[in-house]
Formats: sequence, structure tokens, C-alpha cells
Amino acid sequence: MKRLKRKTTVEMLWPYILNLLKERPMYAYELRHAISKKFGFKPPMVSCYLVLNKLERQGYTSSEWKEQRGKPARKYYKITEKGTELFKQVGDYFRELASKLSA
Repeated sequence: MKRLKRKTTVEMLWPYILNLLKERPMYAYELRHAISKKFGFKPPMVSCYLVLNKLERQGYTSSEWKEQRGKPARKYYKITEKGTELFKQVGDYFRELASKLSA
């Protein structure tokens, strides 16, 4: 069971990230904290960056740098229309899978 949990959480971050970005734009460290709070696991920071970069390259998210008063700028990510559609498909897939597994 431990292996399954790891495979569906830390090794598959993108649905969790898209879920959180549906709420509002966030920066990478903030996303990591939000994943821990909402979903109960803390992914490695490097994994968050890798997934965010891949999602952006594939057009599922976009980003912009925002200046912080007296602090370094932060790169905020937001979900795109394409990302929202992908997230809907993911939800449909998991609902169908859960239905088949519980039958």
C-alpha cells in the first residue's frame, strides 16, 4: 500500500498542482505547502519545479514574475484553459477507475 500511495502522490504531482491552481495563481514554494496542507503529503521541492516547468512547456499552465516589496520577485503559476480541460479529463478518468475498482 505504501508503494501505491507514493505512486499516486509524490510521483504524480501534476493533478494536485492543477487542482490548487484552479483556486488561484501560486508560486512553487506556496504550492508545496498547499499540497501538504490539503492533500497530506509533502513533495520534494525539486519535483514541484520540474512538474511546473513541464506543465508550462505543455501549455497547461502559464507564469509571470511578480515583484515583492523589499524581497526577490516570485514566479506565479496559473492554470490555462487547456490545463482546466485536462484537469476535467483527469477527474472523469479517476471517477471511472474508482467505479470499476469498487464493482
